[in-house]
Amino acid sequence: MTVPTFEEKLRILAESARYDVSCSSSGSNRGERKGGVGTVAASGICHSWSADGRCISLLKILLTNHCTFDCAYCPNRRSNDIRRVTLTPDEVAELTINFYRRNYIEGLFLSSGVVKSPDHTMELLIETVRILREEHRFNGYIHLKLTPGADPLLVSRAGRLADRVSINLELPTRESLALLAPDKSRDSILLPMHQVSGLIAARKGEGARAPAFAPAGQSTQIIIGATPENDLRIITLSQRLYQRLGLKRVYYSAYVPVTSDPRLPPLNGVPLLLREHRLYQADWLLRFYGFAPDELLDNSTPDLDPELDPKSAWALRNRDLFPVEVNQAEYEVLLRVPGIGIRSAQRIIRARREQRLRVEELARLGVVLKRARHFLTGDGICGVKELSSDRLRAVLITAAKRRSSAVQLSLFDTAASVAVTGEF
Repeated sequence: MTVPTFEEKLRILAESARYDVSCSSSGSNRGERKGGVGTVAASGICHSWSADGRCISLLKILLTNHCTFDCAYCPNRRSNDIRRVTLTPDEVAELTINFYRRNYIEGLFLSSGVVKSPDHTMELLIETVRILREEHRFNGYIHLKLTPGADPLLVSRAGRLADRVSINLELPTRESLALLAPDKSRDSILLPMHQVSGLIAARKGEGARAPAFAPAGQSTQIIIGATPENDLRIITLSQRLYQRLGLKRVYYSAYVPVTSDPRLPPLNGVPLLLREHRLYQADWLLRFYGFAPDELLDNSTPDLDPELDPKSAWALRNRDLFPVEVNQAEYEVLLRVPGIGIRSAQRIIRARREQRLRVEELARLGVVLKRARHFLTGDGICGVKELSSDRLRAVLITAAKRRSSAVQLSLFDTAASVAVTGEF
Protein backbone atom coordinates (compact mmCIF):
# COMPACT_ATOMS: atom_id res chain seq x y z
CA MET A 1 0.00 0.00 0.00
CA THR A 2 1.36 3.43 -0.94
CA VAL A 3 2.05 6.02 1.73
CA PRO A 4 -0.87 8.49 1.78
CA THR A 5 -0.17 12.10 0.94
CA PHE A 6 -1.06 14.87 3.37
CA GLU A 7 -4.09 15.75 1.24
CA GLU A 8 -5.29 12.14 1.36
CA LYS A 9 -4.89 12.05 5.13
CA LEU A 10 -6.87 15.26 5.43
CA ARG A 11 -9.69 13.89 3.27
CA ILE A 12 -9.88 10.62 5.21
CA LEU A 13 -9.82 12.25 8.66
CA ALA A 14 -12.38 14.91 7.71
CA GLU A 15 -14.68 12.19 6.34
CA SER A 16 -14.18 10.14 9.52
CA ALA A 17 -15.33 13.10 11.64
CA ARG A 18 -18.56 13.76 9.76
CA TYR A 19 -20.80 11.63 11.99
CA ASP A 20 -20.18 13.71 15.10
CA VAL A 21 -22.92 16.35 14.87
CA SER A 22 -22.08 18.23 18.07
CA CYS A 23 -19.78 20.68 16.31
CA SER A 24 -21.62 24.01 16.55
CA SER A 25 -20.26 26.82 18.65
CA SER A 26 -21.72 29.64 20.70
CA GLY A 27 -21.32 31.72 23.77
CA SER A 28 -17.55 31.69 24.28
CA ASN A 29 -16.04 34.68 26.06
CA ARG A 30 -12.41 33.57 26.21
CA GLY A 31 -10.23 36.66 26.58
CA GLU A 32 -8.15 37.75 23.61
CA ARG A 33 -4.39 38.00 23.98
CA LYS A 34 -2.74 41.06 22.49
CA GLY A 35 -0.87 40.19 19.32
CA GLY A 36 -2.73 36.89 18.92
CA VAL A 37 -4.48 35.53 15.85
CA GLY A 38 -8.26 35.07 15.64
CA THR A 39 -11.08 36.01 17.92
CA VAL A 40 -14.18 34.57 19.57
CA ALA A 41 -17.27 36.73 19.89
CA ALA A 42 -19.72 36.13 22.73
CA SER A 43 -22.49 35.77 20.17
CA GLY A 44 -20.83 32.71 18.71
CA ILE A 45 -19.60 31.77 15.26
CA CYS A 46 -21.79 31.80 12.17
CA HIS A 47 -21.71 28.53 10.27
CA SER A 48 -22.13 27.44 6.71
CA TRP A 49 -23.31 23.89 6.04
CA SER A 50 -22.32 21.64 3.19
CA ALA A 51 -24.84 19.58 1.21
CA ASP A 52 -24.40 16.55 3.49
CA GLY A 53 -24.82 18.59 6.68
CA ARG A 54 -21.21 19.11 7.70
CA CYS A 55 -20.25 22.38 9.34
CA ILE A 56 -17.60 24.06 7.19
CA SER A 57 -16.75 27.20 9.14
CA LEU A 58 -14.83 25.03 11.61
CA LEU A 59 -12.06 22.69 10.54
CA LYS A 60 -13.74 19.45 11.63
CA ILE A 61 -11.22 16.65 11.77
CA LEU A 62 -9.89 13.64 13.66
CA LEU A 63 -6.30 13.48 14.80
CA THR A 64 -6.35 9.80 13.82
CA ASN A 65 -8.90 7.21 12.76
CA HIS A 66 -6.93 4.42 14.42
CA CYS A 67 -8.99 3.19 17.36
CA THR A 68 -8.63 0.51 20.02
CA PHE A 69 -12.40 0.62 20.67
CA ASP A 70 -14.82 -1.56 18.70
CA CYS A 71 -18.12 0.35 18.89
CA ALA A 72 -20.61 -1.37 16.58
CA TYR A 73 -22.05 1.86 15.14
CA CYS A 74 -18.72 3.62 14.43
CA PRO A 75 -17.02 3.59 10.99
CA ASN A 76 -13.63 3.84 12.75
CA ARG A 77 -14.21 0.78 14.93
CA ARG A 78 -11.21 -1.49 15.48
CA SER A 79 -12.61 -4.37 13.43
CA ASN A 80 -13.61 -2.25 10.43
CA ASP A 81 -11.40 -2.67 7.36
CA ILE A 82 -10.64 0.94 6.44
CA ARG A 83 -7.50 2.88 5.58
CA ARG A 84 -5.94 4.19 8.79
CA VAL A 85 -4.07 7.47 8.87
CA THR A 86 -2.74 9.86 11.52
CA LEU A 87 -1.72 13.50 11.69
CA THR A 88 0.72 14.81 14.28
CA PRO A 89 -0.24 17.61 16.66
CA ASP A 90 2.14 19.93 14.76
CA GLU A 91 0.47 19.08 11.44
CA VAL A 92 -3.05 19.77 12.73
CA ALA A 93 -1.96 23.02 14.38
CA GLU A 94 -0.18 24.19 11.23
CA LEU A 95 -3.16 23.24 9.08
CA THR A 96 -5.57 25.10 11.35
CA ILE A 97 -3.58 28.32 11.43
CA ASN A 98 -3.00 28.26 7.67
CA PHE A 99 -6.69 27.65 6.96
CA TYR A 100 -7.58 30.49 9.31
CA ARG A 101 -5.20 32.92 7.60
CA ARG A 102 -6.77 32.04 4.26
CA ASN A 103 -10.22 32.76 5.74
CA TYR A 104 -11.37 29.18 5.14
CA ILE A 105 -12.37 28.64 8.77
CA GLU A 106 -12.99 30.46 12.01
CA GLY A 107 -12.03 27.70 14.41
CA LEU A 108 -11.28 24.04 15.04
CA PHE A 109 -13.36 21.01 16.02
CA LEU A 110 -10.89 18.30 17.00
CA SER A 111 -11.59 14.71 17.95
CA SER A 112 -9.74 11.41 17.62
CA GLY A 113 -9.98 7.68 17.64
CA VAL A 114 -8.59 6.14 20.81
CA VAL A 115 -4.97 5.24 20.06
CA LYS A 116 -2.92 3.20 22.58
CA SER A 117 -4.94 4.43 25.58
CA PRO A 118 -7.40 7.18 26.56
CA ASP A 119 -4.65 9.09 28.35
CA HIS A 120 -2.25 8.90 25.40
CA THR A 121 -4.99 10.09 23.04
CA MET A 122 -5.93 12.95 25.33
CA GLU A 123 -2.29 14.03 25.61
CA LEU A 124 -2.02 14.24 21.82
CA LEU A 125 -5.21 16.30 21.57
CA ILE A 126 -4.08 18.66 24.31
CA GLU A 127 -0.65 19.07 22.71
CA THR A 128 -2.33 20.09 19.45
CA VAL A 129 -4.35 22.80 21.19
CA ARG A 130 -1.33 23.90 23.26
CA ILE A 131 0.69 24.47 20.08
CA LEU A 132 -2.14 26.56 18.63
CA ARG A 133 -2.64 28.63 21.77
CA GLU A 134 0.95 29.12 22.88
CA GLU A 135 3.12 28.87 19.76
CA HIS A 136 0.74 30.24 17.11
CA ARG A 137 -1.05 32.49 19.63
CA PHE A 138 -4.41 31.44 18.22
CA ASN A 139 -7.31 33.18 19.98
CA GLY A 140 -10.03 31.59 17.85
CA TYR A 141 -12.67 29.05 18.75
CA ILE A 142 -11.61 25.49 19.62
CA HIS A 143 -13.98 22.63 20.43
CA LEU A 144 -12.10 19.66 21.86
CA LYS A 145 -13.54 16.19 22.32
CA LEU A 146 -12.69 14.44 25.57
CA THR A 147 -11.67 10.79 25.51
CA PRO A 148 -13.74 8.42 27.71
CA GLY A 149 -11.61 7.18 30.59
CA ALA A 150 -8.99 9.95 30.42
CA ASP A 151 -7.28 11.09 33.63
CA PRO A 152 -9.06 13.98 35.43
CA LEU A 153 -5.85 16.08 35.26
CA LEU A 154 -5.97 15.84 31.47
CA VAL A 155 -9.66 16.78 31.42
CA SER A 156 -8.82 19.85 33.51
CA ARG A 157 -6.00 20.80 31.17
CA ALA A 158 -8.25 20.42 28.13
CA GLY A 159 -10.88 22.78 29.55
CA ARG A 160 -8.30 25.48 30.20
CA LEU A 161 -7.18 25.44 26.56
CA ALA A 162 -10.46 24.86 24.66
CA ASP A 163 -13.57 27.03 24.36
CA ARG A 164 -15.89 24.05 24.46
CA VAL A 165 -15.30 20.45 25.49
CA SER A 166 -17.59 17.52 24.93
CA ILE A 167 -17.78 13.80 25.42
CA ASN A 168 -20.42 11.82 23.58
CA LEU A 169 -22.88 9.84 25.67
CA GLU A 170 -23.68 8.03 22.40
CA LEU A 171 -26.38 5.67 23.75
CA PRO A 172 -29.15 6.44 26.26
CA THR A 173 -28.64 3.54 28.71
CA ARG A 174 -25.90 1.45 30.32
CA GLU A 175 -27.38 -1.66 28.75
CA SER A 176 -27.24 -0.26 25.22
CA LEU A 177 -23.71 1.01 25.72
CA ALA A 178 -22.59 -2.40 26.98
CA LEU A 179 -24.19 -4.05 23.95
CA LEU A 180 -22.83 -1.81 21.18
CA ALA A 181 -19.76 -0.18 22.76
CA PRO A 182 -18.31 -2.78 25.18
CA ASP A 183 -14.95 -0.96 25.46
CA LYS A 184 -16.69 2.07 27.00
CA SER A 185 -18.41 2.29 30.34
CA ARG A 186 -21.13 4.70 31.38
CA ASP A 187 -18.96 5.93 34.25
CA SER A 188 -16.00 6.66 31.94
CA ILE A 189 -18.30 9.10 30.11
CA LEU A 190 -20.32 10.56 32.99
CA LEU A 191 -17.43 11.17 35.37
CA PRO A 192 -15.63 13.62 33.03
CA MET A 193 -18.96 15.33 32.34
CA HIS A 194 -19.50 15.82 36.08
CA GLN A 195 -15.92 17.04 36.46
CA VAL A 196 -16.28 19.61 33.68
CA SER A 197 -19.59 20.79 35.12
CA GLY A 198 -17.99 21.29 38.52
CA LEU A 199 -14.98 23.14 37.11
CA ILE A 200 -17.18 25.46 35.04
CA ALA A 201 -19.28 26.26 38.12
CA ALA A 202 -16.17 26.81 40.24
CA ARG A 203 -14.72 29.19 37.67
CA LYS A 204 -17.94 31.23 37.62
CA GLY A 205 -17.81 31.45 41.41
CA GLU A 206 -14.30 32.86 41.32
CA GLY A 207 -15.26 35.92 39.30
CA ALA A 208 -14.25 37.47 36.00
CA ARG A 209 -10.51 37.45 36.73
CA ALA A 210 -10.30 33.68 37.13
CA PRO A 211 -8.68 31.74 34.25
CA ALA A 212 -11.20 30.69 31.62
CA PHE A 213 -12.42 27.10 31.71
CA ALA A 214 -14.46 25.87 28.74
CA PRO A 215 -16.22 29.26 28.47
CA ALA A 216 -18.60 27.94 25.80
CA GLY A 217 -19.61 25.06 28.09
CA GLN A 218 -19.90 21.38 27.27
CA SER A 219 -22.18 19.35 25.03
CA THR A 220 -22.87 15.73 24.17
CA GLN A 221 -24.40 13.55 21.46
CA ILE A 222 -26.96 10.73 21.60
CA ILE A 223 -27.40 8.31 18.71
CA ILE A 224 -31.07 7.78 17.84
CA GLY A 225 -32.43 4.49 16.55
CA ALA A 226 -29.47 2.15 17.06
CA THR A 227 -31.08 0.86 20.28
CA PRO A 228 -34.75 0.48 21.34
CA GLU A 229 -35.12 3.36 23.83
CA ASN A 230 -38.25 5.44 23.25
CA ASP A 231 -38.42 9.23 22.92
CA LEU A 232 -39.70 9.71 26.47
CA ARG A 233 -36.61 8.06 27.88
CA ILE A 234 -34.35 10.13 25.64
CA ILE A 235 -35.83 13.54 26.44
CA THR A 236 -36.00 12.66 30.16
CA LEU A 237 -32.28 11.90 30.02
CA SER A 238 -31.62 15.18 28.19
CA GLN A 239 -33.57 17.14 30.79
CA ARG A 240 -31.48 15.60 33.57
CA LEU A 241 -28.27 16.51 31.73
CA TYR A 242 -29.42 20.11 31.35
CA GLN A 243 -30.57 20.44 34.96
CA ARG A 244 -27.85 18.51 36.78
CA LEU A 245 -24.79 19.17 34.62
CA GLY A 246 -25.70 22.46 32.96
CA LEU A 247 -24.93 21.16 29.46
CA LYS A 248 -25.00 23.73 26.71
CA ARG A 249 -26.56 21.35 24.21
CA VAL A 250 -27.59 17.76 23.74
CA TYR A 251 -27.31 16.76 20.09
CA TYR A 252 -29.29 13.96 18.50
CA SER A 253 -27.81 11.94 15.66
CA ALA A 254 -29.99 9.62 13.58
CA TYR A 255 -28.35 6.20 13.35
CA VAL A 256 -26.67 5.68 9.98
CA PRO A 257 -25.74 2.07 9.08
CA VAL A 258 -22.10 2.68 8.16
CA THR A 259 -20.95 -0.77 9.33
CA SER A 260 -22.41 -4.27 9.31
CA ASP A 261 -23.02 -5.91 12.67
CA PRO A 262 -25.71 -8.35 13.84
CA ARG A 263 -26.24 -6.23 16.97
CA LEU A 264 -27.43 -3.28 14.88
CA PRO A 265 -31.13 -2.97 13.98
CA PRO A 266 -32.72 -2.83 10.54
CA LEU A 267 -34.02 0.56 9.47
CA ASN A 268 -37.81 0.49 9.69
CA GLY A 269 -40.67 2.36 11.32
CA VAL A 270 -40.53 6.18 11.62
CA PRO A 271 -37.74 7.60 9.39
CA LEU A 272 -34.85 8.35 11.74
CA LEU A 273 -34.13 11.80 10.35
CA LEU A 274 -37.77 12.76 11.04
CA ARG A 275 -37.47 11.32 14.54
CA GLU A 276 -34.25 13.28 15.06
CA HIS A 277 -36.05 16.45 13.94
CA ARG A 278 -38.91 15.88 16.39
CA LEU A 279 -36.44 15.31 19.24
CA TYR A 280 -34.74 18.62 18.47
CA GLN A 281 -38.14 20.32 18.56
CA ALA A 282 -38.93 18.70 21.91
CA ASP A 283 -35.49 19.64 23.20
CA TRP A 284 -36.18 23.26 22.30
CA LEU A 285 -39.44 23.14 24.25
CA LEU A 286 -37.62 21.78 27.30
CA ARG A 287 -34.91 24.44 27.24
CA PHE A 288 -36.79 27.58 26.25
CA TYR A 289 -40.55 27.05 26.56
CA GLY A 290 -40.88 25.66 30.06
CA PHE A 291 -42.14 22.20 29.14
CA ALA A 292 -41.30 19.07 31.13
CA PRO A 293 -40.75 15.65 29.50
CA ASP A 294 -43.87 14.15 31.11
CA GLU A 295 -46.01 16.91 29.58
CA LEU A 296 -44.88 16.05 26.07
CA LEU A 297 -44.93 12.24 26.46
CA ASP A 298 -46.03 9.56 28.91
CA ASN A 299 -45.99 5.80 29.21
CA SER A 300 -49.11 5.45 27.09
CA THR A 301 -47.62 7.68 24.37
CA PRO A 302 -43.83 7.25 24.71
CA ASP A 303 -42.82 8.47 21.23
CA LEU A 304 -43.20 11.83 19.54
CA ASP A 305 -45.86 12.23 16.87
CA PRO A 306 -44.21 11.93 13.44
CA GLU A 307 -46.95 14.01 11.81
CA LEU A 308 -47.12 16.95 14.23
CA ASP A 309 -44.58 19.09 16.04
CA PRO A 310 -44.51 18.38 19.80
CA LYS A 311 -46.19 21.63 20.84
CA SER A 312 -49.12 21.17 18.48
CA ALA A 313 -49.49 17.55 19.61
CA TRP A 314 -49.51 18.69 23.25
CA ALA A 315 -52.08 21.41 22.55
CA LEU A 316 -54.39 18.89 20.87
CA ARG A 317 -54.25 16.68 23.95
CA ASN A 318 -55.00 19.64 26.21
CA ARG A 319 -57.75 21.52 24.39
CA ASP A 320 -59.41 22.32 27.70
CA LEU A 321 -56.63 24.90 28.27
CA PHE A 322 -57.60 26.79 25.11
CA PRO A 323 -58.48 29.22 23.66
CA VAL A 324 -56.08 31.71 25.23
CA GLU A 325 -57.04 35.40 25.26
CA VAL A 326 -54.04 37.11 23.69
CA ASN A 327 -54.64 40.40 25.55
CA GLN A 328 -54.63 38.81 28.99
CA ALA A 329 -52.50 35.66 28.95
CA GLU A 330 -49.19 35.68 30.75
CA TYR A 331 -45.97 35.30 28.77
CA GLU A 332 -45.46 31.68 29.86
CA VAL A 333 -49.00 30.82 28.69
CA LEU A 334 -48.48 32.47 25.30
CA LEU A 335 -45.36 30.37 24.79
CA ARG A 336 -47.51 27.25 24.91
CA VAL A 337 -49.71 28.33 22.01
CA PRO A 338 -48.75 26.58 18.74
CA GLY A 339 -47.43 29.12 16.27
CA ILE A 340 -46.17 31.53 18.94
CA GLY A 341 -42.43 31.57 19.55
CA ILE A 342 -40.27 33.43 22.03
CA ARG A 343 -39.89 36.55 19.92
CA SER A 344 -43.52 36.77 18.90
CA ALA A 345 -44.63 36.28 22.53
CA GLN A 346 -42.36 39.15 23.57
CA ARG A 347 -43.76 41.33 20.79
CA ILE A 348 -47.32 40.55 21.90
CA ILE A 349 -46.52 41.59 25.47
CA ARG A 350 -45.08 44.90 24.24
CA ALA A 351 -47.80 45.61 21.67
CA ARG A 352 -50.76 45.03 23.99
CA ARG A 353 -49.51 47.72 26.37
CA GLU A 354 -50.56 50.24 23.73
CA GLN A 355 -53.62 48.64 22.11
CA ARG A 356 -56.07 45.77 22.24
CA LEU A 357 -54.99 43.03 19.85
CA ARG A 358 -57.19 41.05 17.50
CA VAL A 359 -56.23 37.63 16.15
CA GLU A 360 -55.89 38.91 12.58
CA GLU A 361 -53.30 41.50 13.70
CA LEU A 362 -50.89 38.93 15.14
CA ALA A 363 -49.22 37.94 11.88
CA ARG A 364 -47.25 41.20 11.78
CA LEU A 365 -45.86 40.26 15.22
CA GLY A 366 -44.43 37.01 13.86
CA VAL A 367 -47.23 34.66 14.91
CA VAL A 368 -47.88 31.69 12.58
CA LEU A 369 -51.63 32.16 12.32
CA LYS A 370 -52.29 28.90 10.44
CA ARG A 371 -51.64 27.16 13.75
CA ALA A 372 -52.17 29.82 16.41
CA ARG A 373 -55.64 30.97 15.33
CA HIS A 374 -57.11 27.63 16.44
CA PHE A 375 -55.95 28.26 20.02
CA LEU A 376 -56.44 32.02 20.48
CA THR A 377 -59.01 34.70 20.99
CA GLY A 378 -58.21 38.34 20.36
CA ASP A 379 -60.25 40.98 22.14
CA GLY A 380 -62.87 38.30 22.73
CA ILE A 381 -63.10 37.20 19.09
CA CYS A 382 -62.03 33.66 18.19
CA GLY A 383 -59.79 33.24 15.15
CA VAL A 384 -61.74 30.34 13.62
CA LYS A 385 -64.83 28.26 14.21
CA GLU A 386 -64.61 25.40 16.68
CA LEU A 387 -63.34 22.18 15.06
CA SER A 388 -63.36 18.64 16.37
CA SER A 389 -60.00 17.35 17.56
CA ASP A 390 -59.76 14.97 14.60
CA ARG A 391 -60.56 17.72 12.13
CA LEU A 392 -58.15 20.14 13.81
CA ARG A 393 -55.41 17.53 13.71
CA ALA A 394 -55.93 17.09 9.98
CA VAL A 395 -55.80 20.86 9.43
CA LEU A 396 -52.54 21.19 11.40
CA ILE A 397 -50.94 18.26 9.57
CA THR A 398 -51.87 19.76 6.19
CA ALA A 399 -50.34 23.12 7.18
CA ALA A 400 -47.18 21.39 8.41
CA LYS A 401 -46.77 19.48 5.13
CA ARG A 402 -47.05 22.69 3.13
CA ARG A 403 -44.30 24.30 5.22
CA SER A 404 -41.98 21.29 5.00
CA SER A 405 -42.24 21.09 1.21
CA ALA A 406 -39.64 23.84 0.89
CA VAL A 407 -36.06 22.68 0.35
CA GLN A 408 -33.16 23.89 2.46
CA LEU A 409 -30.72 26.13 0.61
CA SER A 410 -27.64 24.21 -0.52
CA LEU A 411 -24.22 25.70 -1.07
CA PHE A 412 -23.85 23.53 -4.16
CA ASP A 413 -27.34 23.51 -5.70
CA THR A 414 -28.39 26.84 -7.15
CA ALA A 415 -31.91 25.56 -7.83
CA ALA A 416 -32.63 24.89 -4.17
CA SER A 417 -34.79 27.25 -2.15
CA VAL A 418 -34.70 28.37 1.46
CA ALA A 419 -36.78 26.42 3.95
CA VAL A 420 -39.13 28.53 6.03
CA THR A 421 -38.91 27.27 9.58
CA GLY A 422 -41.44 29.50 11.31
CA GLU A 423 -41.91 29.40 15.06
CA PHE A 424 -43.29 26.87 17.50
